[in-house]
Amino acid sequence: MQNGPNLEDYLNQRIYGKKEINPEEKKKFLGTFRERIVVALTVSQVYKSTIYKEVEQEMKKNAKAKLLLNGSVDYEYLSKYVKIANKYNIPFTIVENKEHDTDIGLVLAHDYAVDKENIFVSDESESVTIKDNLDTTENGVKGFFKKLFS
Repeated sequence: MQNGPNLEDYLNQRIYGKKEINPEEKKKFLGTFRERIVVALTVSQVYKSTIYKEVEQEMKKNAKAKLLLNGSVDYEYLSKYVKIANKYNIPFTIVENKEHDTDIGLVLAHDYAVDKENIFVSDESESVTIKDNLDTTENGVKGFFKKLFS
């Protein structure tokens, strides 16, 4: 009795491609499973000029996670989240899938299941402007010299 794949399995894999678990779920969530997601934003939320505090808080708490960004969104809107990811040394990937549209714009996920019940940030949540979050004049080198000489 044979335990491994047989000739028919091999041929089917070559013809139809490798079998995947929940391919529709992976397409929707930028290449990952929902059970691995810590926080997610819709495309329309990513297009807003503000940054959602929950996303930065989760990046800070989940240093081993990775950030997946929807490649159909202009980089101009993704860049604010890329800057935060860089701040916390979180790797990011811009995911492009020309064959499948999704309303998910951003996902922070692990390589394992976290099974968080509510992964979406509500629009009523508190957000900060980009300037409040990323401006280095108060916190960075300029802020240091401003405090030193004031």
